Amino acid sequence: MEIEGNLPTLENLFNQLGLDSSESGIRDFIASHTLKRGEPLENGEFWTRSQSDFLRECWLMDSDWVGAIEQLNIALHR
Repeated sequence: MEIEGNLPTLENLFNQLGLDSSESGIRDFIASHTLKRGEPLENGEFWTRSQSDFLRECWLMDSDWVGAIEQLNIALHR
């Protein structure tokens, strides 16, 4: 699950998840998706199974993606 040649940025995380990684794409995703207080990021009903599995595994393995995943987690719990 480590990054191959890419920095663990929010943009690269969106690419890894198969989402629009443009500035407006990220902004729109965050504006249209929220998580309930205390709801784990990977439990969001808007993720596919593979997206959810990726987020969970990266978090549990403390992979290089954790910083970008935490950034997304904070944004979706606003």
